[in-house]
Amino acid sequence: MDRSQRRPIEAGESAGPPASKWASKAPVWAGAAIVLLVLGAGAFAPLLAPNDPLAVEMGARLADPSWRYPLGTDHLGRCVLSRLLYGTRLSLFHALLVLAAVFAVSIPVGLLAGYAGGRTDRFIMRIIDVLLAFPSLILSLAVAAMLGPGALHLLLAFAAVWWAGYARIIRGLVLQLKQRDYITAARAAGSSQGRIVFDHILRNAARPIGVLASMELGTILLSLAGLSFLGLGAQPPTPEWGVMLGDSRPYMQTVPELMLYPGLAIALSVLGFNLLAEGLRRPD
Repeated sequence: MDRSQRRPIEAGESAGPPASKWASKAPVWAGAAIVLLVLGAGAFAPLLAPNDPLAVEMGARLADPSWRYPLGTDHLGRCVLSRLLYGTRLSLFHALLVLAAVFAVSIPVGLLAGYAGGRTDRFIMRIIDVLLAFPSLILSLAVAAMLGPGALHLLLAFAAVWWAGYARIIRGLVLQLKQRDYITAARAAGSSQGRIVFDHILRNAARPIGVLASMELGTILLSLAGLSFLGLGAQPPTPEWGVMLGDSRPYMQTVPELMLYPGLAIALSVLGFNLLAEGLRRPD
């Protein structure tokens, strides 16, 4: 048919096929791929690492990339790639430990405050307000400094401070769910308080809590690396991303790639978790 005889597209009519759902979920797939890549690198670090991450070889210090050292060596002659791979395991493990500890406190506290209400809610919220009056990272830094350097002390400092913000979010979520019709119906049917909390409120809050956990995992990972960089977390010669950043600081101008590699690993991991969380947040 001649181009001039084609029927014009009417208002409200689609000019072509709708965009593919696969294309709309591209960020989700990208985030999932990045997360799987990071998790795989950590899980198979003993197989992928070409060298012992703790082996010191002063004769090869600050060496350029080669077949033996694909990303070169640091100031003590240690393989950068091997330390980066093993650092994936430790950095993610610490972040997951903090996340588990934080939510182990914030979920019960948020459920109790939101569902019980009254004096219980007011008492819990006053404690949360006091903790949230200070920036979480600064307060964690102060607690970690009082406890002393070390990975365990840093994990305890984060868990003791960061639960408050998440408990407040979970409380607000519970307050919303309490007003739903199915909660009223469950009460009218004679369901026990425990069954309402676990079978109705907690089950319906699982997805928002999962999204929150995915988003905050990247934040926790970044914060832990920052405090390790300052010397308050994992200590040398531990192969951890924040420690690697701190060790390479004196060589930032002469060998900048020593800071680039762990920095990129942190940025890529945070990006992956954020993209995945954004995809989980969308209802479609």
